[in-house]
Amino acid sequence: MSEQRPAAKQQVLGRWVGALRRPSVKYSLLTLLLAGVLSGIVFWGGFNTAMEATNRMEFCIGCHEMRDTVYQEYKKTIHYSNRTGVRAACSDCHVPKAWGPKMWRKIQATGEVYGKIMGTIDTPEKFEAKRLILAEREWKRMKANDSLECRNCHSFDGMSKEAQTSTAWRRHQAGLKKGETCIDCHKGIAHKEPAGTKKAEE
Repeated sequence: MSEQRPAAKQQVLGRWVGALRRPSVKYSLLTLLLAGVLSGIVFWGGFNTAMEATNRMEFCIGCHEMRDTVYQEYKKTIHYSNRTGVRAACSDCHVPKAWGPKMWRKIQATGEVYGKIMGTIDTPEKFEAKRLILAEREWKRMKANDSLECRNCHSFDGMSKEAQTSTAWRRHQAGLKKGETCIDCHKGIAHKEPAGTKKAEE
């Protein structure tokens, strides 16, 4: 009896080894599908983590071009410090939330990385020389998407008439009727307006 047990164990082990050497089509497809799903989860998780990491304030101000210029201006605004403690980070205003537009914006941002690598904006003087071009490009993008990033937090129907001055309320209502968007009037809300714009020259 004891001699039959090792023989039975060897037969079972032999069947397992045989199945691994020559798996059935059903198990091969199942294994392939499972490996594909797990690989997809790992890839998507890694990709999404990287995308979110590039939306963090620390990433945005990681280079001195941003840290020493526009970040210093932003720190003096209501979007950085206010009575309610709600802070809008760089990505809240400059990166769309929806996946497709977010990916397109990330692709566009590689042009800014190119500017960093090539040294076209690597000093305050060079940055100021390009500021109007950079700002106009961003204003055009925001105008085209109806100031979508602004509207993620602000909406006309959420505005309280009582909490605004009468002038602000009238201007908002007039802008709404004309089909204007936030960026038409609020260009200098987080950063100083570049030389060459009407407001900067006043």
